[in-house]
Amino acid sequence: MARHFVVTADGGARSNPVGPAAYGAVLYENEKIVKELGASIGIASNNVAEYQGLIAGLKAVNEIDPTATILVKMDSKLVVEQMSGRWKVKHPNMQKLVKQAFASHDPTLVTYQWIPREENSHADSILNDVLDSGM
Repeated sequence: MARHFVVTADGGARSNPVGPAAYGAVLYENEKIVKELGASIGIASNNVAEYQGLIAGLKAVNEIDPTATILVKMDSKLVVEQMSGRWKVKHPNMQKLVKQAFASHDPTLVTYQWIPREENSHADSILNDVLDSGM
């Protein structure tokens, strides 16, 4: 029987439109935390950071079990809608990130759900810890 993971991911930048940026992601299996991820990505936009968090989460699950199903929960409406195919991806840099995300885990095994920001506090706290530490 295939394993099932829930991935929450978040990304943020400390300035707008770009600034020091990082992501956080949390992998859950059977409602237990399997792995926490966080990293600085240098100077980037919020949207780039959101995608980097998604990609990191998908890759981490793929390393554990490439046949696993994944429910991704994110507070980025843009990422959820673009990855679900409901919104077009016009910007060339975003198109590259979408391709990376699709290549990170079999897209037929991944579903996306938008969640309110307060339900994504764990991934958010990871990315803020990374930014606060200057990593």
